[in-house]
Amino acid sequence: MTEKTSEKDAATAAVMKAARAVTQNYDDPLSCLEVTEVPVPEPAEGWVRVQVKAASLNQHDLWTLRGVGHDPKNIPITLGCDVAGVTEDGREVIGHPIIADPDAGAGDETLDPARRLFSEAHDGGFAEYMVMPARNLIDKPKHLSFAEAACLPVAWGTAFRMLFGRGQLKAGDRILVQGASGGVASALIALAAAAGLRVYTTTRFGAEDAETKIAYAKELGAHHVFDSGARLPERVDAVLETVGSATWAHSLRCLRPGGAVIIAGATTGGDVSAELNRVFYQQLQVIGSTGSTLAESQAMARFVEDNKLVPRVHREIPLEKIHEGFQQMLDGDLIGKIVVTF
Repeated sequence: MTEKTSEKDAATAAVMKAARAVTQNYDDPLSCLEVTEVPVPEPAEGWVRVQVKAASLNQHDLWTLRGVGHDPKNIPITLGCDVAGVTEDGREVIGHPIIADPDAGAGDETLDPARRLFSEAHDGGFAEYMVMPARNLIDKPKHLSFAEAACLPVAWGTAFRMLFGRGQLKAGDRILVQGASGGVASALIALAAAAGLRVYTTTRFGAEDAETKIAYAKELGAHHVFDSGARLPERVDAVLETVGSATWAHSLRCLRPGGAVIIAGATTGGDVSAELNRVFYQQLQVIGSTGSTLAESQAMARFVEDNKLVPRVHREIPLEKIHEGFQQMLDGDLIGKIVVTF
């Protein structure tokens, strides 16, 4: 039996292994995750079945298990929103992670009120096979392994939109990326440096792993790494924010008059002083950014390939060790992504 034939037979098997959220518990999220057997999915009209080769772990999966931002009526569900794999006709792809209608968002699918990520209303990629809309298929950058490519869709798509979509930044602009080692932050540094921006970033110099994070930021292309809250040598055109309350005041003070904070997350909380006097007097802009459009995801993948950028994989694990992988994420003992490979 050839490899191609065996894969076809596997795709038509009755069941496959998948990691699923079976309930939700804020304080004990991993107790809600089970590796179990489920039917192999059949694609609806306009959808395609993909043999999953790799799917990276994402904070979004933990929020689902905690019951934050995920409708409990959609539980149980297969997790995994960052996916790379192969279609049944042999095309190597990554999955644009947003299922949405551009027309419902006035041409921008991220503005569709009914938009959903993989694993929110439809089963995600922690499984041997998944189905996705045909429009969501993007060619995998050829220089990347499947594990590396599975790091791209959510974090790198989000970063690309922040920089070049919502931020409209260009070569020569000066930016500050708050936090040097998170998934979106590291993508921001790599993409911005490759595009010719001057990149400053921050990390906590007092942390045990500070030297490792400083070296990682510089490896990504940061021009200088500062201690969190430190005064910069110049004011910047834009601050890229995913941290929230812990860095918000510093972000506003780092901007030149007319500059912009582009925010796509608030991991330390969203309740901040708006400092409206500073905002209006300095004519600052506060720009929200969520996810990416299909066109932005496609452009991101081309940019990554043209510039031979490589996301960092901290560790590859089999599906059976997914609890261990999420525990490592919870402990914060990693730089780069943990990826389930099949």
